[in-house]
Amino acid sequence: MRNLSVTNSVTLDGVMQAPGGPDEDRRGGFEHGGWAAPFSDSVMARKMGEGMAARSQLLFGRRTYESFASYWPHQTDNPFTEVLDNTQKYVASRTLAEPLPWKNSTLLRGDAADAVAELKDSEGPDLVILGSGELINSLARRRLIDTYILLVHPVVLGTGRRLFPDGATLSRFTLAETVSTTTGVIIATYQLQRVGRKNSSCQL
Repeated sequence: MRNLSVTNSVTLDGVMQAPGGPDEDRRGGFEHGGWAAPFSDSVMARKMGEGMAARSQLLFGRRTYESFASYWPHQTDNPFTEVLDNTQKYVASRTLAEPLPWKNSTLLRGDAADAVAELKDSEGPDLVILGSGELINSLARRRLIDTYILLVHPVVLGTGRRLFPDGATLSRFTLAETVSTTTGVIIATYQLQRVGRKNSSCQL
């Protein structure tokens, strides 16, 4: 079975909405888009680069996929565009239709959790979710996510969509690794505890 992990930036109060830019996601009147940018440093870049080098396949919800697809294929002079372009990408959506605009993208039709459960049971590299909060919530309810790699930023926003909203499924985790950046971000790797299954360490 493939390992499914989440890599996301969150605030101290658990907000994951729009870390990258002001117009990334204004749902609910969110006005703090781009909150993660001031905390980037070489330590974070190195750890994220190690994750890219693992050559996992990517899993997106519709909103995050469209955001990435409109931006990354048009960027140059960075270490990520070529990797992202050439990585196999799966998109869970009931509204999109193939062909998808970003190369190496495959649409997962029907119920997202059922489609991802089937994907996890297939042969292939491990799977990584970036962003995609609504998809994460639906998969977490089915306990399909094995690992959370969280970039915990030293900021409280007091508003915004959270990684684990009210009503989230009760879950317990084992801390597998922590890395501290020069800007106060803690990169923490958590493994979901499963009854009757010994957790293995999964790092970036």
